[in-house]
Amino acid sequence: MKTPKTVPEVKLSWEISADEITAILAGSHSNPFAVLGVHQAGDAFVARCFIPGAEEVTAMTLDGGVIGELKQLHADGVFAGPVSLTKLQPVRYRARRGDAEWAVTDPYSFGPVLGPMDDYFAREGSHLRLFDKMGAHLIKHDGAQGIHFAVWAPNAQRVSVVGDFNNWDGRRHVMRFRSDSGIWEIFAPDVPIGVAYKFEIRGQDGVLLPLKADPFARRSELRPKTASVTAAELEQEWEDEAHLKHWRETDKRRQPISIYEVHAASWQRRQDGTMLSWDELASSLIPYCADMGFTHIEFLPITEYPYDPSWGYQTTGLYAPTARFGEPEGFARFVNGCHKVGIGVILDWVPAHFPTDEHGLGWFDGTALYEHEDPRKGFHPDWSTAIYNFGRTEVVSYLVNNALYWAEKFHLDGLRVDAVASMLYLDYSRKHGEWIPNEYGGNENLEAVRFLQDLNIRIYGKNSNVMTIAEESTSWPKVSQPVHEGGLGFGFKWNMGFMHDTLSYMSRDPIYRGHHHNELTFGLLYAYSENFVLPLSHDEVVHGKGSLIAKMPGDDWQKFANLRAYYAYMWGYPGKKLLFMGQEFAQWSEWSEGKALDWNLLQYRMHEGMRRLVRDLNFTYRSKPALHARDCEGEGFEWLVADDHQNSVFAWLRKAPGQKPVAVITNFTPVYRENYSIRLPSAGRWREILNTDADIYGGSGKGNGGRVQAVDAGGNITCSITLPPLATIMLEPEN
Repeated sequence: MKTPKTVPEVKLSWEISADEITAILAGSHSNPFAVLGVHQAGDAFVARCFIPGAEEVTAMTLDGGVIGELKQLHADGVFAGPVSLTKLQPVRYRARRGDAEWAVTDPYSFGPVLGPMDDYFAREGSHLRLFDKMGAHLIKHDGAQGIHFAVWAPNAQRVSVVGDFNNWDGRRHVMRFRSDSGIWEIFAPDVPIGVAYKFEIRGQDGVLLPLKADPFARRSELRPKTASVTAAELEQEWEDEAHLKHWRETDKRRQPISIYEVHAASWQRRQDGTMLSWDELASSLIPYCADMGFTHIEFLPITEYPYDPSWGYQTTGLYAPTARFGEPEGFARFVNGCHKVGIGVILDWVPAHFPTDEHGLGWFDGTALYEHEDPRKGFHPDWSTAIYNFGRTEVVSYLVNNALYWAEKFHLDGLRVDAVASMLYLDYSRKHGEWIPNEYGGNENLEAVRFLQDLNIRIYGKNSNVMTIAEESTSWPKVSQPVHEGGLGFGFKWNMGFMHDTLSYMSRDPIYRGHHHNELTFGLLYAYSENFVLPLSHDEVVHGKGSLIAKMPGDDWQKFANLRAYYAYMWGYPGKKLLFMGQEFAQWSEWSEGKALDWNLLQYRMHEGMRRLVRDLNFTYRSKPALHARDCEGEGFEWLVADDHQNSVFAWLRKAPGQKPVAVITNFTPVYRENYSIRLPSAGRWREILNTDADIYGGSGKGNGGRVQAVDAGGNITCSITLPPLATIMLEPEN
């Protein structure tokens, strides 16, 4: 023990008033920094502390020098006394009770971490690195190491951080209020990585709210626990510069994009039924997707969520990869592994609404902070969730920063933005009188429009390799057009009309398809109004809809043939591709989030044939620029046969400048058609590059022997081909 320094006489009182002691002990003191910690008293300094359980307290410098013995002012742990210091500085206490002795570094003796510019930019909404300032971060501050906590709660009477490090006692780490921004902060020295914490908030009425998880938490406890967890800054040795450079420098509309949509918790499971970790997923999912030819993996939401059957769409932790699959570093390793083999990773992102779990964002500081107070704007009737207040600067900033966070910290390649339609319309799923018109009397949510535009401006401005994809199911104009042209600024939009019309057509018995021919031709009227992704997503194989193979008509052979023809039709159709897991091998059962896919089906010829077809479709689509380079431009498409409703035959040409064209021909009846005449753009031999009726795919093996001959008869170039039953073929000129 070091020798105590001489303590000068203090002329001003170093004691605390009885009222303030009472407030500190009750946890009702809104600004303990004004009382506790080190304070100047005339020419000298005093230290005051609250250490529950202590009977004696010695004040020390951080390096262990004794600077004074403090007097007990209250038996519950309030101490004060003069200390031998020459300037304000952090101090540490040695507390004793009987034979027990422990050290406490005083959080109230440290100055603030945030500065006035943080307040200014946060309030203005222009702070684009909030994720480095808010939440919990391990830092070294004024000579000590610990966690800096910061949370926005402008209407709270008092906010404390509580956790394993302070026995969940809200009196011990009451935070400092920054009135210019509404942010509360505290540096908690000696708090390590990996401890659980929440915020204890006392509302304006003085009532304690349920403990709140950190909105900016980068790690969370595994459900059913709900606390946030202190985490180190993400460290990942990225090996993906070539991948990122490619997507930064290319026009994504002209690149092949084939997306495998995955629910990480149910793609595969361990033998005991538990979920795989990110590293286990990486060892099987990445090679599988690489072998299958998919260019991207799109995960259903992986941000922390409490309820498994929500599939992640009711998230309570937008900044934290769910603990179900391990620590955040595991997800970073997964993304890095994908990028090393050229596979992009897209995150299904949910900025439209949030669940009302008491530890979440709802009524965060005792007021409607993140949501609207009026349920006509703040409550979603379909999902019983709260709707973000897109008119509040700090809420928009919270969401925009989150998008930037995933792009920067985890190198994500894209965000698929969920439920955009529900954001755009004030009367979405509401009856007359249940919604509030905008300032012009309309049903457009102008605040949400501005948010989406700002989101896309920010993310494309900082991360040009990233693409945003809107799940938007209405005819809202210019969803995927630039903001400066009046658009929302998304890179792509899901083509819900394609999904609806084609599945409606395919579910019909072929004998009736001729009467519904326009269900397939109609989509070409608007196919280039947006940059489209064609989605056969999880939404089509849940809630009693059955799997895709189960939707097909006919006996088992016809069901498989129908689905094979449909897939090739889709891969030849203009637009990027998306297929939900399990549908690539024609899983019979409807998808369930609670168990793995039925991988055992691959031992059967028809299911393995379907998988091989999807694989070959992906590689054909990727290797033939005619099939992808003009996915979003009308010059890349030309009808060859559009009106043969009697035979339910469709044919078109896919084109790209300087590239061989590809003819796509589909026969959606079980009739085997020989000598079917079709117009082609050039004479000579055309190679059959894909035939869904091939034996290797489980088909009947009918076809054109690999080649057909196009003949020029007086300027009219035609070809007589064989159309297999319920099949799609693709042809390419040999020269």
